[in-house]
Amino acid sequence: MFLSVFDLFKIGIGPSSSHTMGPMTAARRFLDEILAGDWPRPAGVKVDRIGASLHGSLAYTGIGHGSDRAVMLGLAGQTPQTVDPDEADGIVARIGAEKRISPPGHPIYRFDPAKDLVLDRKTPLTGHANGMAFYAYDVSDRLLLKRIYYSIGGGFVVSEEELQRMKAKGSVTTEGRRVPYPFKNAVEMLAMATKSGLSIAEMKRANEEKHMSREELDAGLDAIWGAMKGCIDRGLSQDGIMPGGLKVRRRARQLHDKLQEQWQQNRPNPLLAN
Repeated sequence: MFLSVFDLFKIGIGPSSSHTMGPMTAARRFLDEILAGDWPRPAGVKVDRIGASLHGSLAYTGIGHGSDRAVMLGLAGQTPQTVDPDEADGIVARIGAEKRISPPGHPIYRFDPAKDLVLDRKTPLTGHANGMAFYAYDVSDRLLLKRIYYSIGGGFVVSEEELQRMKAKGSVTTEGRRVPYPFKNAVEMLAMATKSGLSIAEMKRANEEKHMSREELDAGLDAIWGAMKGCIDRGLSQDGIMPGGLKVRRRARQLHDKLQEQWQQNRPNPLLAN
């Protein structure tokens, strides 16, 4: 089995990979399926309204994890990798006020979050605890297309059909991704390191470069580090209350400013090694 470093480290809006990134990815994927058009519909009939329902854990904890907001952002054409956190609130507010979405490359669709985004706590989907359903309707509210997706953790999203194939194989499918140093467990990995004389990092790089150039790999890693650093900088620059209903106050900026003040006064800093 081969999982890329970019399968494990994903740039995306939080707070949860399964409950935030997953629903946004699923919503965007549904838009792509609408555009693909490889599904049966009467000639000349167009999609006019979109709906979504969250099930299982997504329904019970979705508000706290921002799953509902993530669906709206995804239906607006945003992706976890590219959405600007500072613009997210405005996008969600605009959808709620206008009761429509206009994703790039699509016509305008009717979408009223109060009616078309349902937290369904009564109807669990059988495939996984984190289930979602998306619906496309015509102007007469006749159902044209329904798709079910599951957010299985780590930002991975699969359709109902893909989930069944995964269960049959017993793991996340990675067929066709052959690498020079495959391993199933740490014992195999250490044995390969001993035999090859390479470090774990060197073997991992060789595996990655089987599917991308060294320049692409380094650029991707730099982007991940840049996103991490950006999160830190953003946290150190903002005050107020964090999103969600727990009313947790942001503390990073206050702590940072206090430590900076101590540093300027040449006072001992307990966080620095002497």
